[in-house]
Amino acid sequence: MSTQALTDEFIHVSRHELRQRLLRIEYCLEKLTLEQIWSREHEIENSVGNLVLHLCGNIRQWIISGVAGAADNRDRDAEFSRREPMGAGELAKRLRETVEEASEILAELTPGELLGKRKIQVYHLTVLNAVYHVVEHFGEHTGQIMWATKRMLGEDLNFYGYLKDASLASKGNRLP
Repeated sequence: MSTQALTDEFIHVSRHELRQRLLRIEYCLEKLTLEQIWSREHEIENSVGNLVLHLCGNIRQWIISGVAGAADNRDRDAEFSRREPMGAGELAKRLRETVEEASEILAELTPGELLGKRKIQVYHLTVLNAVYHVVEHFGEHTGQIMWATKRMLGEDLNFYGYLKDASLASKGNRLP
């Protein structure tokens, strides 16, 4: 396998995983009320709304700024401290726009750029490592959002219904 083919596959999978998780978060946001989106059982917990803002900040800092070189204006503390509700539509729009902007940046990366070094936050790492971090981080918080949604609604989100129903197998790992 060529270096270009390996790069293409890594970027394809990374972009796909971000988009797949974005769809799951959007689905959760659609199912929750404004009060549920911003609820927290304990002050040390993050609300779904705070997690969405945090994902926007992380992607912007690591990919849009760290990889592509845009200005880094992130206020990480504000992502978690916000208490004023923002609607599901606005949260979904912000997250979708951020993921789409990052995805466009990823699509243009070359094998040499993936191995290029960057300083992001306090870390010195390769672009490949930065992309991997963002996809992994996005997955971790998507899982938290899905869990919180299930807990608040008391229902299965059916993201893996195709595993139980062979007729859905051609749809693969998709939303119901």
